[in-house]
Amino acid sequence: MKISLPNYALMGNPVSHSKSPFIHRYFSEKTNIAMDYDAILVPTQGFREALSAFQKQGGKGLNITLPFKQQAFILMDTLGKAAQQAGAVNTIFFRPDGSRYGENTDGIGFLRDYMENHQGEISGKKILLLGAGGAARGILGPILGLGPKEVIIVNRTKNKADVLVQDFKKFGPVKRVDMNELSEFQFDLIINATSASLKEELFELPAVIFKSHPWCYDMVYQSQPTSFLVFAKAQGANKCIDGLGMLVEQAAESFFIWHGIKPETQTLIEALRKT
Repeated sequence: MKISLPNYALMGNPVSHSKSPFIHRYFSEKTNIAMDYDAILVPTQGFREALSAFQKQGGKGLNITLPFKQQAFILMDTLGKAAQQAGAVNTIFFRPDGSRYGENTDGIGFLRDYMENHQGEISGKKILLLGAGGAARGILGPILGLGPKEVIIVNRTKNKADVLVQDFKKFGPVKRVDMNELSEFQFDLIINATSASLKEELFELPAVIFKSHPWCYDMVYQSQPTSFLVFAKAQGANKCIDGLGMLVEQAAESFFIWHGIKPETQTLIEALRKT
């Protein structure tokens, strides 16, 4: 007999592309825990109100995606260690006493996918991180914790990147570099943590940074290769990885926070690849 635990959802803008509802319904079926999970499009200026309304209507848990992860952080009563480090929340659990617990599962989702599913390495590697928003914040701390040689941040808004460096420099070697200075560097891994691929925006990175044939990872997943990965492959990237595995792995960690059960992920990743 299934346990009834309704009212879980993803909040973000946009959300129509998201596979999170399918993923959590799959986990629900495989673990025999009944849950209703939907994707909710939230107006860019309406997150606080949407969060409160969802909780008042009996909501039990939320996943948070662009552009609300940092706003969710300041609306929590208590925070997990990863969320505290990131300054961003992508998983919310509404406790029975009405308090809000926020955690960030992006880091563990990224590392499980990159290192376990693809046998990637972080230690001693030179890494370029594109973006300085909530997605970048979620993975930067866990990456620095594994001892990379250096993490370089590039972001359109320099001040935002400077704040990110200031917040994380105590955890490891990280610095901001202007786009026009990138040609001086070579990288082992380039990570896209921007939303550009969702908008199908073209990337204009210096071709010279691909001469070392780095691995390239896009935190975004689409049915077709993202604009970032298309560009990276054309420039000579050694391996191109999209965010599907990370999406499933971080969702599994969210599911564990809500229900205390860690669902198996590999079968689902393989099935989604075929759809």
